[in-house]
Amino acid sequence: MNYHPPAPLIWLTGLSGAGKTTIARALGTELEGRGVRLEILDGDEIRSIVSPDLGFSRADRDLQVRRIGYIAQLLTRNGVAVAVSAISPYRDSRAEALSLSDRSFEIFVKAPLEVLCDRDTKGLYAKAAKGEISGLTGVDDPYEAPESPDLVLDTSELDVEECLARIFDLLELAGGQDERTA
Repeated sequence: MNYHPPAPLIWLTGLSGAGKTTIARALGTELEGRGVRLEILDGDEIRSIVSPDLGFSRADRDLQVRRIGYIAQLLTRNGVAVAVSAISPYRDSRAEALSLSDRSFEIFVKAPLEVLCDRDTKGLYAKAAKGEISGLTGVDDPYEAPESPDLVLDTSELDVEECLARIFDLLELAGGQDERTA
């Protein structure tokens, strides 16, 4: 029986439209090409499948992050690398979720609000501006940016390939370059 150390948990946090899911998917494609198992836990997908019972109160958002953290921990301890793509707006719940996995990396994916409004991939910023929705994280609901993330990716300045290169540099510096992430 071969022992494999826990796989990495790469937690991408940031506002809607920052590029978390795009980066996670590109990371998945790159790692798949290298023969690495990576599971992407997308906040929107988890909410619709695992957490349809939750709203957007602070307590519900914290519970959503705990659920994602628990699922990520199950996967990483069994040798499956995980990329989480979730706004996860509160520092405490992110820290709790990250602490569940032995090799976790908090990556802050950001862009200026003007850029996010221009991208507006889900139409949320336009709806918030028209008053059609409220409680949009980063607009009229708080987002607590990481105070000391392992990596910051400003997607208004970096393209996807540059973001991936920085993630791989981080993993290599953290001793993550082995047969699973090389």
